[in-house]
Amino acid sequence: MFSFLRMKRTLLAIGLSGVLMSHAVAASSPLPAMGEIASQQIRHIATYFPGRMAGSPAELIAADYLNQQFNKLGYKSDLRGFDTRYLYTSNDGKKNWQNIHATSVIAARPGDVPQQIIVMAHFDTYMPQSDSDTNHNLGGLTLQGVDDNASGVGVMLELAERMQAIPTHYSLRFVALSAEETGAKGAEDFVNRMSAEEKKNTLLVINLNSLITGDRLYFNSGVNTSAAVAKLTRVRAIKIAHSLGIPAESHDNTHCCDGIGALDEARLPLLNVTATNYALGKKDGEQQRAVSSHFPLGTTRYQSQFDNLQYLDTALPGRIEKRSRDTVKVLFPLLRDLAKPAKHA
Repeated sequence: MFSFLRMKRTLLAIGLSGVLMSHAVAASSPLPAMGEIASQQIRHIATYFPGRMAGSPAELIAADYLNQQFNKLGYKSDLRGFDTRYLYTSNDGKKNWQNIHATSVIAARPGDVPQQIIVMAHFDTYMPQSDSDTNHNLGGLTLQGVDDNASGVGVMLELAERMQAIPTHYSLRFVALSAEETGAKGAEDFVNRMSAEEKKNTLLVINLNSLITGDRLYFNSGVNTSAAVAKLTRVRAIKIAHSLGIPAESHDNTHCCDGIGALDEARLPLLNVTATNYALGKKDGEQQRAVSSHFPLGTTRYQSQFDNLQYLDTALPGRIEKRSRDTVKVLFPLLRDLAKPAKHA
């Protein structure tokens, strides 16, 4: 399916990390129904790795868990540490740089050719970056980060598991980024480490972020993603969704790339998948749903009291399972068909 692009571009073992999911079984065993793996992983990550702020012990344990999951599925997976920093603002207005050592996870499997498709999701939770953040209980050790972004990681892990036994023409890479919540430093580090050849060989990056709280699913292309690629990815994803009766739409690409702007600036083709409501607030996707007694700010991002399993299961019963199922039902056939095109297509 990407044959035209080929022509254009050529065309740690710490306690909790050892807890293994019961569904990760031999490849010969039948897989659960669509979305079950993702929802189980979302719940597992949120429960066992809250407060997984970049550079924290919880982040490192979560990274080790994800690394184990990918290796168990047969991918070549490694931890990738990097040094970065963020500004912390105190109540008196003083700003100080805080240095951290963050850890991302990179898993890969070669295809017949070096051209690759990347599936990406950040797994770190929000780190308070001011006294005001702390005073307003934004981020911190108790934030489970179900929506932002255990949801994206869970779907990514299910896609990896469903693709493990499928031979692909194009290579696959699954990337769990850290330090997204400290100025999108994880995406910057990832891009900066790519060679010119790797960038040229990257046919598509599918980014998964905040899939639960928002009113509806959006499939958005990158600002610098060509119309031809958008037709094969964004348009195709929405067509699959509608054929399955899944509400989905796209928004203009000017707001596609929060957290992964470095990839768009590097002109890597993007498909950003998220759940929000662009018709509300400033119409920039920041407000995920209508303001209500359950969601007084119209969003759950960074808020420990809202972005947790107990609250979301009460306020949005069944949403985690439904949104996991819907997202996987759209993205699995899309990824399968893009990664293994028909011969001579």
